[in-house]
Amino acid sequence: MQRRTMLTAAASAVMAVSLLGGCANYREQGDKPADIEHTIDSGADATLTALYAKVPGSAELAGKARGILVFPEVFDAGVVVGGEYGRGALRVGGRTIGYYKTSSVTLGVQVGAQSRALVLMFMTQDALDRLTANKGWTAGSDASVAVLHVGANGRIEGSDGAAAVNAFALSNEGLMLAATIDGTKITKIEW
Repeated sequence: MQRRTMLTAAASAVMAVSLLGGCANYREQGDKPADIEHTIDSGADATLTALYAKVPGSAELAGKARGILVFPEVFDAGVVVGGEYGRGALRVGGRTIGYYKTSSVTLGVQVGAQSRALVLMFMTQDALDRLTANKGWTAGSDASVAVLHVGANGRIEGSDGAAAVNAFALSNEGLMLAATIDGTKITKIEW
């Protein structure tokens, strides 16, 4: 019985690593960086438009942010061992200043796959500087992150205003209530 459990865990780990390895090859053969950047920027525009339309007060919060990192699609998949991967654009003053990838590996009870959009609003200059000055940044370790949602009163909830970074996770239906991003690694894409 123990051997079967260990073999299942090993097979799951290999599958998750293979999944992330395939996702990590973000530059397909023949794709030009400018084409990839255009795709990311178009997705980021659509994601922000959807966020502002679905979440009252999100546009006002974005106006107070020092920078906004938008991942139009973050793919999650796993069987016992899972992972996620996505590419996004960092916007400061309404224009893109860099491209980033996000990834994480998880272990636990999980089966399936999903896609979501992730928007990180850097509310302090220090939090934004930590992202841009380092090769890697980890949510929850490098800055306090509050995952926000809309409460019954129709207002944004989930932050007491002290978080250096506010995050929104969106599915096709709207904001995800049980989303977590602690431990998510974010790295600048160097073409």
